[in-house]
Amino acid sequence: MNKERKLKVLLVIPLFNHRETLAAVVHAALATGLDVLVVDDGSTDGGAQKIEELPCKLLKFPVNRGKGVAILAGAKEAKLRGFDAILTLDADGQHDPAETDLLINEAESGRWPAIIIGSRKMVQETVPWDSRFGRVFSNFWVRLECGLELSDTQSGMRLYPVNELLSMKLVRSRYDFEIEALVKAAWGGVDVRGVAVSVHYPPPGERISHFHKLKDNWRLTKLHTTLVVRRLLPWPHHRLVDCEKIGKQQLIIKNPWLTLKELCREHTSPFWLAVAVWLGLFMGALPLIACHTVAIIYVAYRFHLNKVAAVAASQFCAPPVVPVLCIETGYFLRTRQLILDLSWDTWLLEIHHRLWDWFLGSLVVGPLLGLFGGVVMYWGASRMEAARKARKISEI
Repeated sequence: MNKERKLKVLLVIPLFNHRETLAAVVHAALATGLDVLVVDDGSTDGGAQKIEELPCKLLKFPVNRGKGVAILAGAKEAKLRGFDAILTLDADGQHDPAETDLLINEAESGRWPAIIIGSRKMVQETVPWDSRFGRVFSNFWVRLECGLELSDTQSGMRLYPVNELLSMKLVRSRYDFEIEALVKAAWGGVDVRGVAVSVHYPPPGERISHFHKLKDNWRLTKLHTTLVVRRLLPWPHHRLVDCEKIGKQQLIIKNPWLTLKELCREHTSPFWLAVAVWLGLFMGALPLIACHTVAIIYVAYRFHLNKVAAVAASQFCAPPVVPVLCIETGYFLRTRQLILDLSWDTWLLEIHHRLWDWFLGSLVVGPLLGLFGGVVMYWGASRMEAARKARKISEI
């Protein structure tokens, strides 16, 4: 346990009313040989008293301030004591402290600074359905926001680089803090990687969770909305590390066909191709007159989607069928009638009304058309991927 390390790591345990599990978690944490800091975030159950005799440091907040504040307090303490990183563990016994070596080894063997996530292997039957769904949902939005294919963006077992964590401009303080820190770290050039770890979920009657389904899901919704909007804005993000400049061939000048080939290969998993098609059809239905292609390429680039698939899908929205369908739908939403008059006055002299109808209708037609196209793309791409894997197996 006293293995010589490249990184000096402080193990931080945010605590809020986990009296029944805290002592066991701290005992197991101390057995790793790491220094342990427990940050009591205003607990009212007296659980911290159970570890007062243990050789770990305890910080106490008089009132509950949020998990994010507790983690930042741990990072500040780590900086004062000369640590390079903190490794956070939940106090509910979900994580096995003995597996902290997995995260530290990953951090030391790859690019640094980095955030290392303990990706939970949710194989237990006792794993709640909402936890499984929440993880998939969170992974999807993080992928759009920073382009990272991560298997568990909600895990509380993480290794953070202290200096970079404290340098970030973070505004969230509760469960949404961990997502905000992950995305903004990636924007700032910090590497983010995952390593598989086990997870323990007790039966429902024994589970202790302070996640408020209404309040905390609303906080996460607001956070992802903010991050998505920020991702679409063109100005650069706050840099935390100097990214290495990787020399790339001037493909556009030297070999346009190779450039097109590379663009076609970007982000080509069946699911993300389907998302790109959805985006192309949705934006193609909008009244972005004379700038559809430019707008779609820009949004696909910002969201790390396949630009060729998105632009190609948008061509199905070319006039007249889809625009007329959108205008009729929008007019029906406003008046509960269809436009049956095809006269010059109705379609040209009232163009401002038709543009408004087009916009309203596109908000209905676009998503539905995109859903249909996305399903078709996913089905076709999945079959092609399965066939390609079958050919590779037969060739071996």
